[in-house]
Amino acid sequence: MALELEGTIVQLLALQTGESSRGPWKKQDYILETEGQYPKNVCFNVWGEKIDTFGIAQGDKVKVSIEIESREYNSRWYTDIRAWRVEKAAAQPAATPPDFGGFDPGMPPPPEEDEDGDGLPF
Repeated sequence: MALELEGTIVQLLALQTGESSRGPWKKQDYILETEGQYPKNVCFNVWGEKIDTFGIAQGDKVKVSIEIESREYNSRWYTDIRAWRVEKAAAQPAATPPDFGGFDPGMPPPPEEDEDGDGLPF
């Protein structure tokens, strides 16, 4: 079953690193705010080289594919939300200003031609 979250990255937590029996590891936690009438904050994490591959930054709009796993330790349960794929939303193209055929609506109109042709508007 594929689970997906969509929203905006509102916070990057501190990078965590360590050493295990299998070698060095690193983990990065992110806070994603979902969209909709009642937005929720969800903390998910990314492990290893995927941190650099995904290149997640604060403010990014993303779709995150996750897996959820719970495990017991000393009679307490801990839940981990791990991202295995992150897709950034396509950047919206910048709005192009309307073409007024060389006329700038922010500028005053050019002076009208006068009747006697001397170039003076009065």
